[in-house]
Amino acid sequence: MIITLKDGSTKEYAESRSVYEIAKDISEGLARVACAGELNGEVVDLRTIVSEDANLNILTASDPAGLATIRHTTSHVLAQAVKRLFPSAKLAIGPSIDTGFYYDFEAEPFSREDLDNIEKEMKKIIKEGHELKRFTLPRNEAIQFMEEREEPYKVELIRDLPEDAEISFYDQGGFVDLCAGPHLMTTKGIKAYKLTSSSMAYWRGDSNKARLQRIYGTAFNKKDELNEYLEYLADIKNRDHNRLGREMELFTTVDVIGQGLPLLMPKGTKIVMKLQRWIEDLEDKEWGYVRTKTPLMAKSDLYKISGHWDHYKDGMFVLGDEEKDKEVFALRPMTCPFQYYVYKATQKSYRDLPCRYGETSTLFRAEDSGEMHGLTRVRQFTISEGHLIVRPDQMVEEFKGCLALAKHCLTTLGLQDDVTYHLSKWDPENPEKYIGDADVWNETENDIRQVLTELDVPFTEDVGEAAFYGPKVDINAKNVYGKEDTMITIQWDALLAEQFDMYYIDQNGEKVRPYIIHRTSIGCYERTLAWLIEKYAGKFPTWLCPEQVRVLPISEKYLDYAEQVRRELAKYDVDVTVDSRAEKIGYKIREARMDKIPYMLVVGQKEAEEGTVSVRSRFAGDEGQQPLQTFIDAICEEIRTKAIRKEEPQETK
Repeated sequence: MIITLKDGSTKEYAESRSVYEIAKDISEGLARVACAGELNGEVVDLRTIVSEDANLNILTASDPAGLATIRHTTSHVLAQAVKRLFPSAKLAIGPSIDTGFYYDFEAEPFSREDLDNIEKEMKKIIKEGHELKRFTLPRNEAIQFMEEREEPYKVELIRDLPEDAEISFYDQGGFVDLCAGPHLMTTKGIKAYKLTSSSMAYWRGDSNKARLQRIYGTAFNKKDELNEYLEYLADIKNRDHNRLGREMELFTTVDVIGQGLPLLMPKGTKIVMKLQRWIEDLEDKEWGYVRTKTPLMAKSDLYKISGHWDHYKDGMFVLGDEEKDKEVFALRPMTCPFQYYVYKATQKSYRDLPCRYGETSTLFRAEDSGEMHGLTRVRQFTISEGHLIVRPDQMVEEFKGCLALAKHCLTTLGLQDDVTYHLSKWDPENPEKYIGDADVWNETENDIRQVLTELDVPFTEDVGEAAFYGPKVDINAKNVYGKEDTMITIQWDALLAEQFDMYYIDQNGEKVRPYIIHRTSIGCYERTLAWLIEKYAGKFPTWLCPEQVRVLPISEKYLDYAEQVRRELAKYDVDVTVDSRAEKIGYKIREARMDKIPYMLVVGQKEAEEGTVSVRSRFAGDEGQQPLQTFIDAICEEIRTKAIRKEEPQETK
């Protein structure tokens, strides 16, 4: 047989050989680092026998599939260690994942001390150097095999396989697990690993099934790669808005209030207020929007007209029972139907369009309990919502304007490089989920595609992600854990004007249906706050900080001057406080740093006599003594321009 290798060279053999034997024939060194094989495009175990002409690539830890093999084997070592330390634990599943691996067990919750002990046991198993031996059994024998070991989850998995399936297992030093592979040749191939956390999980991801305990871990080929990843995890932990936002007293949650209903605390409220005022002024003064204020609920009749009742009812909070109550209401999941009636309140001419309605809208959506997370997935939220009612000939330019506004907001916040653009399309295989016919959907999707292409915006196309009434551009970003959420949406709607009998009078005196753009400029304020916390690790740009300056008197003797400085800064709308505590100045400075205050103004005798302040900043450390007015002019310019000042490396003393 002829084996063609990745570089195009060939090896010829008179008889069958395993992938490992071929690797060893190529090079002893290659065999030592081999993790798996890629045989005719399929990842296979090193033990796989090759008996005919084939294309073969030997996979090492530098290949994603090779690294996944290391991690998969490490998950089996984890399971073996757990069974040694907790014999009554039942095995579920243990795959490799992008960040490492996990294994699910039926067991009591694992503490960090438990994980440390499991790691030590794993080290012993690896040192013992068990060879991983693959064997197979017919389905019925495999079921009996696992029943005898009292592993009900493995039995269930086997029962789900076809009657004629041949079931594979791996034995490592007497520990046997159901597995298709691939795996390393021995446990000694595991060089660097760490158990990172544990959590609850449901069997097969179904909340109606058994609650299991999941242990997460990761593995790399080298210790320095592991250490680099652990440093990355530490940074993620420090940026996680759900932790950091609570530590900084930006928001909290309370069980008796409800899941997905966060409380913004004074500091968090101040940041959201600054964002909201900026957006409202930006939209109204520079982009031609007018404000509306509409109810938080409406009768079901409104949502039946729009189609939300048929297509989105499960995502709404419904108040009342249609079978019992004369009127049924629902909390609004969006503002569009309300703003349509603002439009319809007066007759519009073609000269009145476009109408750009903006509203800071509080919305309600019945998210699943398992989806709730901090500020990114909540049941009540506030959004920079807007609807543009336009003539068809205005649609393209207005849609471009909505994209330009979104880009401006992202750039101002320093988030422009953290997003991806998506054309969210309908699913023609499931037309019952949508209103309108295929021609309308295809035409509007193509219009958006042309706009994005013309503006040179890189984008992907996602089937089935459109709203039920039209395609859209979703601007997405990932949180620190890599989960993607939609931050800003711009929707093209050629259908709902018909539902609501909306029209304008054209130049010929005829009634014409307008088009509608549903859009946000900054999206959901709660989700944006979470994004900003993680982006800046709580060190927000100065203009957004709830406390921009803290005045630090050296002693009580200079409290009066400190208060004078505070009053002067407050005249310019700078958010400033005085630390009047009887603490040493070094302690006050350290605490201000921990609170992530942009500027600290140290004042003592010299500053009081000369009308100056000694400036220390989060950005450059000691910036020296300045006249108070000089500092005021500088910070006011920084706030006015919404500058994002970079932090400079500072010497540690």
